[in-house]
Amino acid sequence: MAKKVSLFLSVLLLTAILILLSTPFGSVPPLGSFFHPIEGFWGNAEKRELTGSIDLNLEGLQEPVEIYYDERSVPHIFAQNDHDLYFAQGYVTARDRLFQMELQIRAAGGMLSEWLGPDLLEYDKNQRRLGMMYGAEQAMEGMLKDEIISSVIRSYSDGVNAYIKSLSEKDYPLEYKILNAEPVEWKPFNSALLLKYMSQMLAGRSEDVITSNTLAHFGEEFVNRFLSSRSSFVDPIIPNSKEWDFNPLQIDKPDSLYTPRYNDKIQLWQPDRLNGSNNWVVDGSKTAGGYPILSNDMHLNMTVPSIWYEIQLQTPTSNVYGVTLQGAPTVIVGFNENIAWGSTNTGADVMDWYEITFRDESKNEYLHDGEWLPVNERVETIEVKGEEAVHDTILFTHHGPVYESVRDIPLSRQIQNEMALRWMVHEPSNELLTFYKLNRAKNYKDFKEAFRTFQAPAQNMNYGGTDGNIAVQTGGQFPLKWKYQGRTVSDGSNSRYDWHEFIPYEQNPFSLNPERGFLSASNQYPTDESYPYYLGESFAPYERGKRINDQLRKMEDITVEDFKDLQMDNFSYHAFHLLPILLENIQHVDLSVQEQQIIENLQDWNYWNDGDKIEPSVFKEWWETLFHKIWSDEYDTHYPMRWPERDITLDLILEEPESSWFDNHQTPERETLPDLIIDSFRQSLDNLTEQYGTDTENWKWGFVNDTDFGHAGQIPGLGVPDIFTGGGDESVNAVRGSHGPSWRMIVELDPDGVRGYGVYPGGQSGNPGSKTYSEFVETWRTGELFELQFLREKPEISERFPLVIKME
Repeated sequence: MAKKVSLFLSVLLLTAILILLSTPFGSVPPLGSFFHPIEGFWGNAEKRELTGSIDLNLEGLQEPVEIYYDERSVPHIFAQNDHDLYFAQGYVTARDRLFQMELQIRAAGGMLSEWLGPDLLEYDKNQRRLGMMYGAEQAMEGMLKDEIISSVIRSYSDGVNAYIKSLSEKDYPLEYKILNAEPVEWKPFNSALLLKYMSQMLAGRSEDVITSNTLAHFGEEFVNRFLSSRSSFVDPIIPNSKEWDFNPLQIDKPDSLYTPRYNDKIQLWQPDRLNGSNNWVVDGSKTAGGYPILSNDMHLNMTVPSIWYEIQLQTPTSNVYGVTLQGAPTVIVGFNENIAWGSTNTGADVMDWYEITFRDESKNEYLHDGEWLPVNERVETIEVKGEEAVHDTILFTHHGPVYESVRDIPLSRQIQNEMALRWMVHEPSNELLTFYKLNRAKNYKDFKEAFRTFQAPAQNMNYGGTDGNIAVQTGGQFPLKWKYQGRTVSDGSNSRYDWHEFIPYEQNPFSLNPERGFLSASNQYPTDESYPYYLGESFAPYERGKRINDQLRKMEDITVEDFKDLQMDNFSYHAFHLLPILLENIQHVDLSVQEQQIIENLQDWNYWNDGDKIEPSVFKEWWETLFHKIWSDEYDTHYPMRWPERDITLDLILEEPESSWFDNHQTPERETLPDLIIDSFRQSLDNLTEQYGTDTENWKWGFVNDTDFGHAGQIPGLGVPDIFTGGGDESVNAVRGSHGPSWRMIVELDPDGVRGYGVYPGGQSGNPGSKTYSEFVETWRTGELFELQFLREKPEISERFPLVIKME
């Protein structure tokens, strides 16, 4: 009897386990399929390295294609025509990064709830209400009107889908198994959506609401002085010697400026404020080889897999090498046989918010220049895993979407905040045509012409060519604005606040072959104040740009090694200017033994944010504490407000040390700058002790900088944690936490043969079970670069090129 009971319980337990493993719980997938020994996650482990030749018979190709993989798993595609080139690019990108491709598109268009359930619904609604789907539709219209790009994105999609069709369930990338999902068909529309997502990352910062609140709280004098001014240390992208030889367009300013209301309800998603980049280029007069050398490092959030994918694309009429975005054909940043180009973000204001006056509660009409105009509606349908689809109605004015929208069609129409968005992302565009042309450009003229169709996100592109020319071009479309237009929330009922026309491309900032022999861009102001147009004021502080320019002025006989060193330059101009003031004000204070030792260390510090030093950690904590003490009493309000930048605050400290702004008006005493410096020093040491312990070895900047590469889909356990780094957001080596140089590149524009060097933090494969998943991380961390194998002809199978895929 006991045996029968035991057998019965065993069967019951086994049955329960089988039910458990086949049943999803919320967003957790059924674990049986995940742990299946063949079709589950075990199937994603690479059991052996692929070598030799693989033959594929694929529908859709016009002629045979050969793809050679080098020892770093970089594909070098040899095709006979553009159609097959981009078909193959879509195929190999999906082969390595399929999950990441789909993840980015779902994040861009607000489609994550379909995978992850109702917890992501508000995120999805936010993306739809910002008009991301609408903007991608507008971009598709522009692309489909262009015969070349229309063909390119269709060919790319066909290649992605050819790979998807080749998969069985056991071949799905690991993340699909974790989510109990399967890949969906790739559409040409996805490429448009991905490019709009990059525009959101780089041109989606809006400070209108918080600047409006600050203006209402402090007044215009404060805003002009501390928010709209530029630091005395700024060294702009375009040399100050540049003369603008055009007659600028004029625009009428309103007779009196609109004063918007306080707003504490709209809390907009903002891209990382550290998104930016460095690029620089020198002409042959400053290099050892007598030809231009170009450098670029693009600063974005760093994950595994990386945002970038390395590739070479060759046909009989073109040959280009560089990095591309997963989901977008062509090379985005790179070089060909004749030119190299690198990208930095501008930060120009192309996102304006408007207060809307509706006629009545129905919200069917809104006021504009004394007339009541009709409101249009757009219904967004969001699929939600495990629940019914959600229908969200968005109201549109001629400005753009009203951000807070109708929630679920059957409900009464209630809008929390009546603000509409005008954004360059919503304009019809065709940025891919720019990259298609850049991939084939032969000289500066071609480079300049390529950016004529580029709209967003506006970029400062540098150029170096075998023709000997160097240049920087601000590519992008900018609304023609009167000074400070769009700085605050605008009057949506007055047409003088509308966008009426755009700055002509020929009048965008640019420089060609300056006398000084070099150009650089680090997201600072593009020009000095002689440039006649208002581009906004959300530009990076001066430190990186000034450091690069100061170094390039001194450098002669430049080599690739010199530029590698400059890319890893950890010097802090912020510390160089500020720390002596801090030390001067604390030298007569009674200090403990530990405090005195730390001060002595800071006195000996060379202002380099090196990972093995504690001084960068102490200085940064000291500065952040001091900054908070200077401004927090004035900013003690429940309204979100815009704070002064660090370089403007530095100017205040250096130029007005007796300023009343250093007094804490919430206390009866009158605090001075020395008081704040002393208090903030001691508090900063307490903060470091609380976070990292009493052993100052744990205060080393490499630990405090806290660089972790998380998984792109935020899946625990699939990232690369605890990377020991130097640098900082004010250093040329702009590593700050998990944000920093996502692709470093140097190109020698030797007329006898262009040579490239580069690295990104990650690896070519998106499969966590692959040895190439994160194999570049240590090379990136140490500042080394790979020599990029820019092939002119097909290689032989060897250790350098262990695999070829032949497509027919």
